[in-house]
Amino acid sequence: MLRFLTSKRRFSELSEQEVLALAISSEEDDSRIYRGFASRLRADFPATARIFDAMAEEEETHMQRLIDRHKIRFGDTIPLIRREHVSDYYYRKPDWLTANLSLEDIRAQAEIMERDAHRYYVTAAQRSTDADTRSLLHELAAAEAGHERRAEELTEHELTGEVRASEAETEHRQFVLTWVQPGLAGLMDGSVSTLAPIFATAFATQDPWTTFLVGLAASVGAGISMGFTEAASDDGQISGRGSPLKRGIASGVMTALGGLGHALPYLIPHFWVATSIAFVVVFCELWAIAWIQKRYMDTPFFRAALQVVLGGALVLGAGILIGSG
Repeated sequence: MLRFLTSKRRFSELSEQEVLALAISSEEDDSRIYRGFASRLRADFPATARIFDAMAEEEETHMQRLIDRHKIRFGDTIPLIRREHVSDYYYRKPDWLTANLSLEDIRAQAEIMERDAHRYYVTAAQRSTDADTRSLLHELAAAEAGHERRAEELTEHELTGEVRASEAETEHRQFVLTWVQPGLAGLMDGSVSTLAPIFATAFATQDPWTTFLVGLAASVGAGISMGFTEAASDDGQISGRGSPLKRGIASGVMTALGGLGHALPYLIPHFWVATSIAFVVVFCELWAIAWIQKRYMDTPFFRAALQVVLGGALVLGAGILIGSG
């Protein structure tokens, strides 16, 4: 990046005092990030939350050592410099971009943070002209490199087999509540509710293009309606169903796809060919719904199939009957 196009400074332009100040603010930020992870995980994943609490305490210890070193060399006044002020410094995502990370994604994010900090201390130590400061930076680099081993030790201590199984079950339940349940409701609504208008239009007009337009409008309209309804119906704070945005997207997209599945065949200009393919697509959609209910909702497959296929057949029959009349 050209220097005159940005107000940020490059790491190579920082003084030794600014390098220490940047390390202090970075350790403070990382500690707050770990505290945030622990706070978000405490209710559902208490063992993992304790791991992040311990990691935050280590970052705070590093920060205090850096502050003590700064006082010895440069005095009590620490320059205000943060990672966003340096153009080639490593990046941390703001809280609102990490608020909905999964448990495994949070653990992966922590590993990235430790690797970034290790590289920083190695580079900073190479630039330092003071022996004691260079020694401290090398120690912190080794500590950051060892955090992965420390995390493994904490994991072995905190995450027993029973705890891991409990956390995995909790994460699976959250996935079902946030994505599968609203997506399944959308797929059922889109696949079943659009059968009547699409096939009524098909048999009333026997015009594939008109049928496709009606199916497209019904699918997109239903998807928008279901998406907004799901997102607005529950903010997830009390029910624990997760982000309303994610649930709204899952419901809206699956609703639209459920309707478009048997609308797209009518892009074929031959009515009976298009209708025959649409029948096959409807059959596949209904069996897919039954499979998802069995896989994620623990509904016996044949009971789910009977409910879905019977309901879909009734709606399909109603649409054909109305269109033929």
